[in-house]
Amino acid sequence: MSKSEIKSENNHKINYIEFVSTDMERAKKFYSTVFGWGFEDWGPEYVSFSGAGVDGGFRAGVAHEDGPLVILYASDLAATEKAVMDAGGRVTVPIFEFPGGRRFHFADGVGNVLAVWSE
Repeated sequence: MSKSEIKSENNHKINYIEFVSTDMERAKKFYSTVFGWGFEDWGPEYVSFSGAGVDGGFRAGVAHEDGPLVILYASDLAATEKAVMDAGGRVTVPIFEFPGGRRFHFADGVGNVLAVWSE
């Protein structure tokens, strides 16, 4: 399967879930011990995990009742952002860069906040 076919296959599907943690070492110890997840540190404020059935990570912060951040993949980030706004959604965090890509967050108008990322 070519890289473009993989991107097309993953377009607009859940690709990543991001949790919040006040203690990265404790989160890594808990999830590796209980579920066998593996981890990769990306500095003091972010750690990604693998082995959970879907990729994800923990970012530094205080968890709240809104739950984890579900992140979708888009082959065309700008087109997806426009589609979100055209459908009545609202961008809550404008496009920003991170190691490995770019993403934005949006509210869907019915109480959910999600994110979309691309290379």
